Amino acid sequence: MKIFLLNSMSIAKYSAALVLSLLVLASTSLTAGRTPADAVTPVENSRHTKFLEEIHQRNGNIGLVLIGDSITDFWPGKGKDSYAEFAAWNPLDLGVSGEHTEHVLRRLLDGELDGYKAKAIMIMIGTNNIGHCADEKPEWVAAGIKKIVETVKEKQPQAKILLLAIFPRGATADDNQNQRVIETNKLLPSLADNKTVFFMDIGKIFLDDQGNVKKELMPDFLHPNADGYKLWLEAVKPKLSELIK
Repeated sequence: MKIFLLNSMSIAKYSAALVLSLLVLASTSLTAGRTPADAVTPVENSRHTKFLEEIHQRNGNIGLVLIGDSITDFWPGKGKDSYAEFAAWNPLDLGVSGEHTEHVLRRLLDGELDGYKAKAIMIMIGTNNIGHCADEKPEWVAAGIKKIVETVKEKQPQAKILLLAIFPRGATADDNQNQRVIETNKLLPSLADNKTVFFMDIGKIFLDDQGNVKKELMPDFLHPNADGYKLWLEAVKPKLSELIK
């Protein structure tokens, strides 16, 4: 039986090689391109457990559900006064910062639509598919949104769904990401049947006469501030009132 002994120099050399290999693997994973399947394949990346605990504690006392990413997630904090106007409808905010359609899908399929019967569900999702993934095509984002709508219809068949167009993003109207948002939004009206699913594009409330995002409403050209959230509320509240009654 042969015994091989490695001196400290050899160990250091092999350790360095191993670290380099792991870094290359990680880099490859981070830069891997998107595919049409990504936006519709559920992925865990959220505060899912805390949401399930809240739903259990609410004991079915949920009338309005908001589904989305950071734009929805930040509403109770940045737009506290306007969000408070939902109180009579017992809202549940299921927005999570940074999420794509696939992350939302995983949460919805794994219990966040179970244990209660909402009257209305408002959905606005997809900006991170575009903002985080340079190769994401509008039709892929739309497919992810469609899958979310279908999942909500299946799990909450009694609820009316208000699907919103993705809000504008970027400092100028011709920003590449904003153009991809516009192209994605063109594909969304077909998801509405005006019976259980309704579509609204309220993005213009955040724009100036040149079609650019108003910094006084979205300081980072993506997330509304308190005034922006107030305008969002004013734009959707009449429709939500109609759907919830």
